[in-house]
Amino acid sequence: MSKAVSPKQIAASLTELWSPRVIGEVDEAYVKVAKVQGSLAWHSHDEEDELFLVLKGRLRIEMAEETVELGEGELFVVPKGVRHNPVAEEECQLLLIERKSTRHTGDVTTERTRSLAEQLRPL
Repeated sequence: MSKAVSPKQIAASLTELWSPRVIGEVDEAYVKVAKVQGSLAWHSHDEEDELFLVLKGRLRIEMAEETVELGEGELFVVPKGVRHNPVAEEECQLLLIERKSTRHTGDVTTERTRSLAEQLRPL
């Protein structure tokens, strides 16, 4: 990538919910944005942590031991192996940082699961 990008503007322009798009790379990680609403799916990533940063709106990350509520500008890292379910009551825009090996919905496949090829397609 040879130009500056605005994660907020890109996330706002997305038309599909729960369909992350890659906007950059940092070493072995992808930087992604997504527009979400509703519930994704209970899942885990056995070998990868997952960083969620709320660009706009609110996000609830449900986990077995606790639930984390995030507002605009707040971030949380779900540790590898922790079963979680992201939920947004209203439309929410996110920035995600994940290793390139991270599968979208981890150990489960649902109708909302997106392949890496789908996440890498041009904006």
